[in-house]
Amino acid sequence: AFVSGKEVQLAVKEYELLALLMENKGQTVPREQILESVWNYDKEIESRTLDVHIRLLRQKLNNQKLIETVRGVGYRIS
Repeated sequence: AFVSGKEVQLAVKEYELLALLMENKGQTVPREQILESVWNYDKEIESRTLDVHIRLLRQKLNNQKLIETVRGVGYRIS
């Protein structure tokens, strides 16, 4: 991925998460859908795993507002 013309190294799951959100740009993607699509939703996966990956992705993209949290539902890229 590139941010302001500079290459940013993303982990595989971060890339998959960003790709899913970009494919659904402007739409809220429910947490359950993200967990199923990116992690093949395993009962052993903590939902906090998603929150951690979102935080890391926001940091790497240097844009805290790009990925919006839709409280109680999921995430969205506007």
